[in-house]
Amino acid sequence: MSMVVPALFEQHLSCFESHHGVEKNVVSTVNMDCKLELKTIALHARNAEYNPKRFAAVIMRIREPKTTALIFASGKMVCTGAKSEQQSKLAARKYARIIQKLGFPAQFKDFKIQNIVASCDVKFPIRLEGLAYAHGHFSSYEPELFPGLIYRMKQPKIVLLIFVSGKIVLTGAKVRDEIYEAFENIYPVLSEFRKVQHCSNPECFHVTDLRSQELSKHVSWKRIAHRFSMSACVVGAMEASDSNA
Repeated sequence: MSMVVPALFEQHLSCFESHHGVEKNVVSTVNMDCKLELKTIALHARNAEYNPKRFAAVIMRIREPKTTALIFASGKMVCTGAKSEQQSKLAARKYARIIQKLGFPAQFKDFKIQNIVASCDVKFPIRLEGLAYAHGHFSSYEPELFPGLIYRMKQPKIVLLIFVSGKIVLTGAKVRDEIYEAFENIYPVLSEFRKVQHCSNPECFHVTDLRSQELSKHVSWKRIAHRFSMSACVVGAMEASDSNA
């Protein structure tokens, strides 16, 4: 991968791992390879809740790393909320250890990163209409329904949500390098459709994209990133349920 990637992230995103508008959410799964009694876990474990009428899994949380786990009776587990692959694996091991301490013969098998969701800000407004027209084969943009442009990249296979403000959500990565590669691919495209501001006020571009901006006011891009990662949790939950069936 080109060395331009770290430089771009340093310059335009204040480094992808920093706290300046950039967030990551890693979703992983693991198989504890034993049947679990969810009521027992919910009763004896801290920070655990279980409502089988709403969802067929125990929801457990730990503070370090700050994560949430979905634990199924089949022994399958989905871990979300970690900021890196290493944190996700550490958190999954901690959850498995909690289950072991409750008397279950929990193991740690088939750990896998299912999805990495990243959100960032390129710090300049984007002409979404022009982007959608020029990249129609990859783009879907219906501002009356959703303020963001959906860009489906072929290589790497990443889905990007691109907003007129310059906020971006990237999802579908299995490894961190895919996020970097996708950003390297999309940044020249975004630069090409950078919106020219005709006055010194940085808020001028809001007027030219009033329709998208009005919708954007009601949509949190960070919340969207969280929903993307949680959708991966649901997929993992469905797979776990199917395996348990």
